[in-house]
Amino acid sequence: MGPKTSKVYETLRGRLSGGEYGAGDKLPSERKLSEELGIGRTALRQVLARLVSEGALEVYGRSSYRVPGVVSVEQPHDVEPWRIHGERDVYDNEWVKLQLWDVEPPGVERFEHHVVRLQHVAVTAVLDDRDRVLMMWRYRFVPQRFGWELPGGIVDAGETAAEAAAREVLEETGWRPRELEHVVTFQPMVGMVDSPHEVFLARGAERVGEPTDAEEAGHIEWVPLSDVPGLMARGDLMGAGTLVALLHVLANRPGLTSSR
Repeated sequence: MGPKTSKVYETLRGRLSGGEYGAGDKLPSERKLSEELGIGRTALRQVLARLVSEGALEVYGRSSYRVPGVVSVEQPHDVEPWRIHGERDVYDNEWVKLQLWDVEPPGVERFEHHVVRLQHVAVTAVLDDRDRVLMMWRYRFVPQRFGWELPGGIVDAGETAAEAAAREVLEETGWRPRELEHVVTFQPMVGMVDSPHEVFLARGAERVGEPTDAEEAGHIEWVPLSDVPGLMARGDLMGAGTLVALLHVLANRPGLTSSR
């Protein structure tokens, strides 16, 4: 973030921590915030996306944000974290790093634990006005099977997750997504693997040509959202990012939770 963007972030973060917006409150529109804070909409969305990833905000409807609602369960305060005494590399290249960490869980003798570090990934669910989602039918050689996936890939050095998400959609499908909304950041295998996945939602896209990534592109189709539960039940949806994104879409679209 640049100095101006960072200042806007600190301003909004201060309002949230200071209680200016209460639990469940909806933030002013992007247009109003942009005018009030003197910042462009694109830069503002970067700030909002960061606040969402930190849990300070949640996406609410189209390009709308609100303070997360009241949660009844409290975070336990009597559980101690593991102590990390050191780490060493076993294998390292541009795609994967394997390490051994010297760890000590509370009340347990210290031992070495394998840790795998992978790349930062962005995945996008692109929806159209006919309640369809842009997907690819692809072959994955590791599980040796075909399945439906959302476009996504590695966040390159020097680009934001949102920029990577838009780039991957265009490269893999030939469609340029419209406005992106950050949905959630998650870890698909948190017990041993460090690979942050960021999920985005886009409403609408423009067809600009053929896919340019021949290795990644497969059969491309706009799949009805009403088909998603059935595809999920058949095991035809591959990848944690695809499942997380589509479960979010279904959870926010009542009436689309049964297959056709």
